[in-house]
Amino acid sequence: MTPTEIPFRSASELAAAIRDRDVSPVEAVDAYLARIDAVGDRLNAYITVCANEARADAKLLADEAAAGNFRGPLHGVPVGVKDQIHTAGIRTTDASKLRADFVPDADATVVARLKAAGAVIIGKTNMSEFALGDPISSHFGPARNPWDTNRNPGTSSTGSGSATAGFLCATSLGEDTGGSIRGPAANCGLVGIRPSWGRVSRAGVDGASWSVDTIGPISRTVADCALTLGVIAGHDPKDRYSRREPVPDYLANLDGGVRGLRIGVVQELMGGHGLSLDDRSRDAVAAAVAVFRELGAEIVPVSLPIAPLTGPIVRTITSTERVSLNPEWLRERFEDYHPNTRVAFAVGNLIPGQVYYKALKLRAMVRRQVLQTFREVDLLLQSTSTGPAGLLSDEPPVVSSKEMAAAALREGSFRGLYSLSGCPALSIPCGFTDGDGGNGEGALPLALQIGGPHLGEAVVLRAAYAYEQATDWHNRRPPAL
Repeated sequence: MTPTEIPFRSASELAAAIRDRDVSPVEAVDAYLARIDAVGDRLNAYITVCANEARADAKLLADEAAAGNFRGPLHGVPVGVKDQIHTAGIRTTDASKLRADFVPDADATVVARLKAAGAVIIGKTNMSEFALGDPISSHFGPARNPWDTNRNPGTSSTGSGSATAGFLCATSLGEDTGGSIRGPAANCGLVGIRPSWGRVSRAGVDGASWSVDTIGPISRTVADCALTLGVIAGHDPKDRYSRREPVPDYLANLDGGVRGLRIGVVQELMGGHGLSLDDRSRDAVAAAVAVFRELGAEIVPVSLPIAPLTGPIVRTITSTERVSLNPEWLRERFEDYHPNTRVAFAVGNLIPGQVYYKALKLRAMVRRQVLQTFREVDLLLQSTSTGPAGLLSDEPPVVSSKEMAAAALREGSFRGLYSLSGCPALSIPCGFTDGDGGNGEGALPLALQIGGPHLGEAVVLRAAYAYEQATDWHNRRPPAL
């Protein structure tokens, strides 16, 4: 494996090559840093590249490997970490001017677990300011989509999607509130899973919405996603909301297939209902459903009438909870926020208590309906997004218009069932636009979302793997990179 080939191997393949001593951790890190030097400026995927720290860690890991000692399944593998996740001695900015110089003195639990498994933190990835979900609000400039640098890489884990799709890290961590793992995975042609609420510790993570936030992987393959999730999942006494149930061996369970599974297709999210689903996404999801049927799953229509309303419900809850985190900043440093963040936070401050309470009651209703549905089916299928990645604005900061806000709520309704129910959901590529040049558009990824019962990550990953192996979408690379 030559240095230029290393970044294009999956995390699982690279980990195996390091175990077999075909590649050293030093070679892996140097190869990724060289690629970041070559194309990183085009994508702006990182806020901080940890070159010196990564090289020092790689040298130590190489010495351990030479002695036959391997810390875990990610030994020597370079990983990107979203910049709201604390890293000891390395700044954690939340993509904001207000946190530009903040350096934590301890690692978040997920970072400590990555390191214990042998991973090398190669950089802190770009994001929407304070995980707000606006693609242009980063104080360090927006991250770019490797499939088309004029396009949105997905919010708010913008850099994790961009870096992983651009082969600037082997796998990455994002944070998902209303869809901030699934959106970047969808826009960038990747696999990203929002785990069950409580499956992964949030200790040491700057939150966006305490009752909705989750940490999870954004990866290039289902196996990489399973590998990364297996490393970071599990109970943590530092997070009182983390679950105590044992974590399955996600990798070992991937080969089970879907034969005999009963899989529902959410009818309200297949077009109509005011959600403006792009015809290309609808057709791609329908074709993916046919693949599952051919693989032996029983496909049934499922109705969840509340699904089209879940975007506004999620946004009401998260907007209210978000502004409660640092109210003194809103009072004393309002001008230091990006203009779009200012508007969003100001609006969140104006939401009446009774509206928040009603949203919580509606969340309980959604959760009941989703959990009841998973007594009748094993999985749910739907589109991850309204359509392919949209254009980024190159204009000066633009305050969100009513039309942009409405579009964000529609987008959120494709992901809200799982944000509100706390159930796991995975996004996987299921096709591409034809790239005929219309509206300046090249081929862009389209995405399928697979939802499962609470703590049902194993069956979600198993189904995703069966679909991935039956299709070729994961083998495509951004043409310009």
